[in-house]
Amino acid sequence: MKRRIVEIAVLIALGLLIIYIASLRDNSPGKELAVIEKSVQPEPKMEYGIVVDSLIIYKDKVKRNQYLSEILLKYGVDYGKIDELAKRSKKVFDVRKIKAGNNYTVLCRNDSAQKALFFIYESSPTSYVVFDLGDSVHIHKGEKEVTVENRKVSGIIESSLWNAMVATNTDPNLANELSDIYAWTIDFFGIQKGDFYKVMYEELYVDGKAIGIGKIDAALFHHSGHDYYAFYFVQDSTGDYFDEEANSLRKTFLKAPLRYKRISSRFSNSRLHPVLKIRRPHHGVDYAAAIGTPVHAVGDGVVIKAGRSGGAGRMVKIKHNGTYTTAYLHLSRYGKGIKKGVHVKQGQVIGYVGQSGLATGPHLDFRFYRNGKAIDPLKVKSPPAKPVDSAYLERYNMVVEKYMKELGTMKVN
Repeated sequence: MKRRIVEIAVLIALGLLIIYIASLRDNSPGKELAVIEKSVQPEPKMEYGIVVDSLIIYKDKVKRNQYLSEILLKYGVDYGKIDELAKRSKKVFDVRKIKAGNNYTVLCRNDSAQKALFFIYESSPTSYVVFDLGDSVHIHKGEKEVTVENRKVSGIIESSLWNAMVATNTDPNLANELSDIYAWTIDFFGIQKGDFYKVMYEELYVDGKAIGIGKIDAALFHHSGHDYYAFYFVQDSTGDYFDEEANSLRKTFLKAPLRYKRISSRFSNSRLHPVLKIRRPHHGVDYAAAIGTPVHAVGDGVVIKAGRSGGAGRMVKIKHNGTYTTAYLHLSRYGKGIKKGVHVKQGQVIGYVGQSGLATGPHLDFRFYRNGKAIDPLKVKSPPAKPVDSAYLERYNMVVEKYMKELGTMKVN
């Protein structure tokens, strides 16, 4: 009897051992990995906020003189649907504003019919419009995610700032950004060989492609033996550029009213007139430039004259305040909406270079008046805008210290 009990106990023990070994096999790393793999589902592929895994995707660019109807007809969308889209989209996006060269995407059902379900038009590198082509037409706008990468670049001027940017494989639009920042400080048509720059800025990317320049954080421009700093700083929710002493880089007047080739004649009290061949005062600066070159107001003000004025030809005259007035002579035509009594902003196009009046070639005769008396535009010292407020000065000085240190360690390439 006892022997029988021992045999049963041994059998039970063996059974438990087998069960235990089996459980160890079930919980092996390979088994656990298999379970995890089964539980993880792949994320759906998304474009423009739409799941596109099961759809056919067609991408293209709008051709010259191509309209929405021509694009959609190619993908089997009938005229009735296109007409409905055009009518319903007016409040969201006017389809007449579709531009040649812009990207578009058509999402189609993955079957033999390949019915078009969505049309997406990219109005800019970051913005797009989704046209839902379903039974109930729906149109909405969307924004792509923009990623920002911080960049540092430097260069030496050999011929122009633009060419220096190209030589260092930098987006040349950065030259335009710098020109805007230093517009009140540096005449970029007077920069010299050997001048150099150092810039810390943001480059913007969408879908892994660079789309342009973001904010310039700090810059150093060395011109004519002087260092000109610019630091971006936000105070009272408004960002602007200031120098190392917290003075604003914005001044009351722009350094020059246009992009010119050269100065063909300077301010003089006795100049031989090129047409009349007599000596007479020339109380302005002649900027030689191609016909049609935009002319900008050098400061905010009110237009007090916009019309022909004898030998001055087509002229615009702007009163900026109780002290200063500027005049722009020999224009070919006026800027949009420019007429007497109109308020203009600094940098606004008020006309275009021409050869009207007594002129031997296309140029802008730019004149500057202080209290009604003509003064040399090249010698006008424009007072700066408001500096950094004392309440923010401590924080600003920390920003300056940080960026000046980084600019100082940058080598000029």
